[in-house]
Amino acid sequence: MASTSTISEKGQVTIPKPLRDALGIRSGDRLAFELRGDTIRIRKDPELDRLASVYGSLKLPAPVDQLVDEMRGGPARL
Repeated sequence: MASTSTISEKGQVTIPKPLRDALGIRSGDRLAFELRGDTIRIRKDPELDRLASVYGSLKLPAPVDQLVDEMRGGPARL
């Protein structure tokens, strides 16, 4: 799959949608850049992928605020 894009005055480039879709790249994802001779290799940041694979998998018995209050000995009093 090949596509082209134009670099903006600020050095920004848009990754074409078919490529983003093929790699599962979404807004906010981190990318790693590697220079190989006269070629730039771009890939999803592998460290982020490991975290993303488990994000949201922790099931808590109660909301975080309630658990923190219980650890501190009850709700905060002002």
